[in-house]
Amino acid sequence: MKRTTLALAVLLLLAAAPRAFAVNREMVQLQTQVQQLQDTLERMQQSNDERMGVLRQLVQQTADTVSKTAISVETVQRQMQSQSDAHSTEQQQLSSQLQSLNDSVDELKSRVAKLQTAMAALQSQQQSITSQPAAQPSSSAPPTSDLTMPSSLPGTRPAGRNANQPATAPPFDDIYQGGIRDYNAAKYDLAAQEFNDVLRYYPQEDRAGNAQFYIAEIAFRQNDFQNAVKGYDAVLEQYPGNVKAPTAQLRKGQSLQALNQRDAAVREYRSLIGRYPQSPEAIQARSKLNAIGATITPKPSGARAH
Repeated sequence: MKRTTLALAVLLLLAAAPRAFAVNREMVQLQTQVQQLQDTLERMQQSNDERMGVLRQLVQQTADTVSKTAISVETVQRQMQSQSDAHSTEQQQLSSQLQSLNDSVDELKSRVAKLQTAMAALQSQQQSITSQPAAQPSSSAPPTSDLTMPSSLPGTRPAGRNANQPATAPPFDDIYQGGIRDYNAAKYDLAAQEFNDVLRYYPQEDRAGNAQFYIAEIAFRQNDFQNAVKGYDAVLEQYPGNVKAPTAQLRKGQSLQALNQRDAAVREYRSLIGRYPQSPEAIQARSKLNAIGATITPKPSGARAH
């Protein structure tokens, strides 16, 4: 009985041994596959980390490049704006110099005309004296030295003087030329006072419109754009034929633009181009319209944007 039981146990052990061996081999294979998967995942994770690092570096480089490009663009824009401002300042300075030159020419023309008138009057008086027959001077005859001089002689009362002004009013040339000198020397308060005296004493003089223009120019240069607009309006309304009317209208548009009244400035520029299309001021008006993105001619009211 014992032998039978022992034999039976041996047989059972022999039968279970291959099965246990097969199970252990499967476990080893499964562990090996799991290890391989873990190794693969680690390699994939490492590869992804490396790629992410490269991507981060590329993104950072791109961001740096964009930042540098933006700085470069901003620098170029500042340079262009500075050049534009400098060009505009040069244009204004050149315009002021041309205005002063025109005033000097006008002054010379006025003086030449007065001298010619005076010479003609003197010649006429001389001819009338020489044509009279010689006679004994009577006690009632006025002495030759008391002959009346023509009113157009330099220093006499001009025709443009206000009829109600005081007789002690300073001569027109003294006031006007003094205003021009003080204006060019940037003594704006004194120049404004002198030009206002021109308008007060000689409102009908030909260059009274110039004096009004310079009063507006002084306000413009002092950034007093509200009064500058009023002054330029006075030039355009009271002295429409004045030689400075185109410049006055250009400056009015610039003053309105400085006051952030864009639509009014656009209308003024367009009006200037329509009135004086071939003038240098019209060229500047076109440049101003292009700079603020406005068309030279207004669009029809019924037009639709596409």
